[in-house]
Amino acid sequence: MKKIFVFLFVLFLSLSLQAREDVEYTHFLHEQINIIKSMNENNVTQEKIQELVKKQDNLYELALDELMLNKQKHISNLETYSSKIFALTKIMKINQRAGNTYAVLRDEVQIKIYEVMSAQNVMIKNILLSLDARSINDYEKKLNYYIVQNQQKIQEIYTKDYTSYLAIDDNAKILLQAKKNIEIFYILKDINVDIVNYLYKFENKMYRLNKYTKYHLIAPVIYINNLALVKTINPILIPYGLNVIKIIIILFLFSLVYFFRKIFYVTLESYVLRIDILSKYSKNILEKLRKPIELLIVVININMTIYVYNNFSSFDLVSKIFNISYGFIFTYMIYMLVNTVAAIRLSELPSTKKQIKNELINVGIKILNFIIIIIGLLIMLHFAGVNLTAVLSGLGIGGFAVAFAARDTISNFFGTLSILFSDVFSQGDWIVVGKDEGVVVEIGLRVTTIRTFDNALIAIPNGTFANTDVKNWDRRTLGRRIKMSLGVKYDSKRDDIKNAVAEIRNMLDKHPGIATLNTQHSHRDWHAPKLVSIDDLEGVKRTLLVYLDEFGPSSINILVYCYSKSVIWNEWLEVKEDVMHQIMEIFERNNLEFAFPSLSLYHEKEAPKTR
Repeated sequence: MKKIFVFLFVLFLSLSLQAREDVEYTHFLHEQINIIKSMNENNVTQEKIQELVKKQDNLYELALDELMLNKQKHISNLETYSSKIFALTKIMKINQRAGNTYAVLRDEVQIKIYEVMSAQNVMIKNILLSLDARSINDYEKKLNYYIVQNQQKIQEIYTKDYTSYLAIDDNAKILLQAKKNIEIFYILKDINVDIVNYLYKFENKMYRLNKYTKYHLIAPVIYINNLALVKTINPILIPYGLNVIKIIIILFLFSLVYFFRKIFYVTLESYVLRIDILSKYSKNILEKLRKPIELLIVVININMTIYVYNNFSSFDLVSKIFNISYGFIFTYMIYMLVNTVAAIRLSELPSTKKQIKNELINVGIKILNFIIIIIGLLIMLHFAGVNLTAVLSGLGIGGFAVAFAARDTISNFFGTLSILFSDVFSQGDWIVVGKDEGVVVEIGLRVTTIRTFDNALIAIPNGTFANTDVKNWDRRTLGRRIKMSLGVKYDSKRDDIKNAVAEIRNMLDKHPGIATLNTQHSHRDWHAPKLVSIDDLEGVKRTLLVYLDEFGPSSINILVYCYSKSVIWNEWLEVKEDVMHQIMEIFERNNLEFAFPSLSLYHEKEAPKTR
């Protein structure tokens, strides 16, 4: 009696648990099961199948929208049916001990149904998590990986064949339930295949919709996509990689960038004005930066268009190209900024009291530009994927070879430093180097350019100046030499010559353009020790000499040796001309005539002829 009671209790428990553990399918699975059942009917027509396929496509479209709208919910609340599988396993063991074969079959198949549904949910969760991959290529790899995992799991679940049980002719209730589970079990296999196919079909769409999810635009995007007009237009655009949403976003971004461009200029201008060093240069800086900024905006627009077009992902090659472009533009902007400020500062230098050599600033700017270009190049190489550590190491290893190959360049560079620090000449100086003579145009990093007086341009390597004499005509402050040798005729009277010499000396001493010992000149405050002559250091000459010099072959020569106060060529010529006019006037007053080379012939008297 006791055994019968236990048996009935176990049977009642198993039936009650089974009733509570009936599979509750989602609306999506329920609809898919019904569709596949309808397709498997013997009397189904082709038109009916087409209708069912269209309905199935709509269900998958709606399921995708619902999945993306509630992405986080599906990830957080993953249903693995573990509690149901655990309960059914216990019931199945009870039925095995009780000898209920059909009940065991029913529970076994139902457990496998839960395993199939759990495998699908796990796959969907992993794929949803994979949507946040850095690029669509990474997402594709993860998608393939998780689908392969799902297929392996499904193969493990479907190792046992249950189709033979469907042929058993028995109307027992438990057997009918088992047959129903078996039928659904095989339908779920077909559904799993369909899910995988649609995952591949919706691959790009899911990745794109996930981007809208990140920007909290998924709801309006889905709403727009479901509009009748959009559903009509999208099939036309999709073959070209476009859709209505993409076009709307691209146009919106273009408008947004255009709208904020002026705001950006105003903000940039106000920011530049706040910097004390740059405030007075703001107009010039903004004018120089306008074109690079416009180019930057164009590049940003193109980059955003490609990014949106490619389903909010970037190709590695395209990303590198744009990153290199950004690095180039920013390097160019910094280059223009530095050179604009430098150009303005150079234009202001003549009006300032600071004794700063232009060539020092020019060379400094060139060195700074070189550093900017090198840094910009390294940044662009980094964006191009080059290993900078290896590059810098290679430069260190190859430094000796480069230095040997570029020894002339290095020599010229140190020649530049020598010119700048020795202060031999500056820009604008009139110098003579070997056979070359002219005005220094620019002292560069490698060469110094000279404009000759016949208007030719000569480039002399800076290393040359280390071993060549340089004559600098402009390194004089007071005194440009006037030297004459005045020849008078031998038949001139001694007193006239003596008076003329005295008058010339007196005239030069009182001439406003001639430097004399009485000419005042203020010296700079030099701190150099043991100077032999500060006049020689600064280039001050006030010598005045007028003397009867020599008896020449055809004239008596008077030496005139003096210096004009001005060292400027045209002013020196004016003073020299006036001195010559006054000398001629003095000669006229003293009855002296200028001698010129002459030859006197003396004929000896011939002796008388004898017969």
